Amino acid sequence: MSEGSVAGFLGYWTAEGEAYARAGDYAWMASLVPGTRVLEIGCGPGFGSEALLARGLSVLVLDHLAECLELARGRAAAASFLQADVSALTAGQLAQIEAFAPETVVCWLLGAPAEMTGATPVDGGRAVVAYRERIHRAVAELAASLPGVRALHLVDRTAIPWQAKDIGRDTLVRYHLEKTLSGLPFTATRGNALYRKLGDTIASAGQVHQSRPALRHVVPTLASLLAIRSQ
Repeated sequence: MSEGSVAGFLGYWTAEGEAYARAGDYAWMASLVPGTRVLEIGCGPGFGSEALLARGLSVLVLDHLAECLELARGRAAAASFLQADVSALTAGQLAQIEAFAPETVVCWLLGAPAEMTGATPVDGGRAVVAYRERIHRAVAELAASLPGVRALHLVDRTAIPWQAKDIGRDTLVRYHLEKTLSGLPFTATRGNALYRKLGDTIASAGQVHQSRPALRHVVPTLASLLAIRSQ
């Protein structure tokens, strides 16, 4: 998701995040994370950070936007915070991450304001897809460079025909193996790929189904992939 301004982005994701938190979606994501020390890339308003801390994990939060870090601190004060761009880390920032010694890296519900993604109303979402692919790859390369990291957890929103979710697992694994993880020491199987139905939030699935009946069997979901270090 990409909103035009930072304020618009944070307003949207705060409302969405509150709905996800009430539905237990963040708790579900956090329940899938192995290890005890977690590097979270991209915190948004901090609901993910809060869920990770609720599990008793040690959390280092990295985000490019100071506004996101400020909101996350309000919800997850026990975490550590680092303002940085994962695709352009300085030596000092990398040293801070290495000193934290994460065991797992997570990147959940990746999004950014349009001023960062380059999205326009007429690009059909291509800029957002390209941004997501670029950041996912940077996150995976960072995880691979940290020898103590044993797992990488990626979660994003999508929409699938629910009855085809088993096929979707294979598609999700193949996509990340070919793009996000290509040439890196991580692997995943369909057993590492999970889907979770999302309830109706701001972007109501019911409205979509009414306006586009052909999509009546398509449901909004969270798509989770846990990649495990193979070397």
